[in-house]
Amino acid sequence: MRLVSFNNNQQYSWGALLDNDVVVDLAAISTSLKQAISDDKISSLNLDDYDSRLQLQEVKLLPPITNPEKIICIGVNYANRNEEYKDGSEPPKYPSVFMRTPDSLTAHGAPLIRPPESHKLDYEGEIVVVIGKRGRRIPQEEAYQHIAGLSIMNEGTLRDWVRHAKFNVTQGKNFVHSGSIGPWLVSADEFGPEQYENMRIKTRVNGELRQDDTTANMMFPIAYQIHYLSTFFELKPGDVIATGTPNGAGARFDPPRFLAPGDVVEVEVEGVGVLCNEVKDEVLK
Repeated sequence: MRLVSFNNNQQYSWGALLDNDVVVDLAAISTSLKQAISDDKISSLNLDDYDSRLQLQEVKLLPPITNPEKIICIGVNYANRNEEYKDGSEPPKYPSVFMRTPDSLTAHGAPLIRPPESHKLDYEGEIVVVIGKRGRRIPQEEAYQHIAGLSIMNEGTLRDWVRHAKFNVTQGKNFVHSGSIGPWLVSADEFGPEQYENMRIKTRVNGELRQDDTTANMMFPIAYQIHYLSTFFELKPGDVIATGTPNGAGARFDPPRFLAPGDVVEVEVEGVGVLCNEVKDEVLK
């Protein structure tokens, strides 16, 4: 099931997207998609019980989870991505972890914003896990039971700003609307362990394939990420985990190929869909 958050006539709602681009409005059962996940209402949904229906083109899509408590990002997680740094380093023993704020991400179809402080805006296509069940110290063999569903992220990065300080990347990862997430959340019942463990992700810029890999090449698979993160976090319904990007980001070309206004970035995840955004310069007020 594809689950969306949206604005309709300036009012927030959420619902399920059918194959004919009809949105079943589900505001009657919960105040938000995040709350419906927390209350475990998704698995029992019968869409035939709800008559409020809208055309997809009539609504404005929002990030699937509009108010996550945590947006957790995993860095350098594909084996060939580590090699891409060409620094001779050994594969890491543990995941690299950093955080993003909700307003650093925009929705499917909305512009990615290049700020005036930097013209080194880069793309990073990622598979997103949304947590559905609260947990601490979750064993790997139970990790998939804690997933509400999957989405997609373009984990946009201002490359020079990730090196403003010695030990962190926070600045370059949190410019307003420098990344995107969506277009929807595909519920976990659509996936089995074999899909989580060998799922293809592709990123295209203006139709040109830049990233193409599968989760089989992750150094820290999704189940391990949930296990590891839950050691120190209490993972909660609606928490977002961006699971890492393959090689092929613009910074790794010679010369680098950063994004410019008018560029269109598409991130495609097998079984989920395509997240698409055009790049625009920030309009200063």
